[in-house]
Amino acid sequence: MAPRNKEQEQEVLNWIGAILGEPLPNGAYEDILKDGVILCKLANKLSPGSVKKIQERGTNFQLMENIQRFQAAIKKYGVPEEEIFQTADLFERRNIPQVTLCLYALGRITQKHPEFTGPHLGPKMAEKNERVFTEEQLRAHESELNLQMGFNKGASQSGHGGFGNTRHM
Repeated sequence: MAPRNKEQEQEVLNWIGAILGEPLPNGAYEDILKDGVILCKLANKLSPGSVKKIQERGTNFQLMENIQRFQAAIKKYGVPEEEIFQTADLFERRNIPQVTLCLYALGRITQKHPEFTGPHLGPKMAEKNERVFTEEQLRAHESELNLQMGFNKGASQSGHGGFGNTRHM
């Protein structure tokens, strides 16, 4: 399990608050997100109607269903399954860094959605940079001598005598 990074956790909370447009409750990072209500609201802001029912209060099982609904919504939104945390990672505090990683992945995926105009989280996604070479450019390379193929301007190890021996002058 990776160590927790308080700065990243605060950055995630700031990002969620900016998207929701409302201040988040005070408390520890995992306590704010534990019941899944804020996560479901976030999913609905990013993709309206993606979480149909949000349990504001109830039994632990009902609150865990909020987290599962959030996970299903962000998977549909485009977050890779391997980056989505398990319900127990958050609800039972088993792996909070994985929750942060998942939310960073969600922030990254928002960049692929042109309809999203809110703040971004994490680094900018790389764009495709395809290059096209002409046949002439490709053939020009064939005439060059590849320096990784043993060309060393006539130097050789002949007369060295093998490993461990000193060189005789």
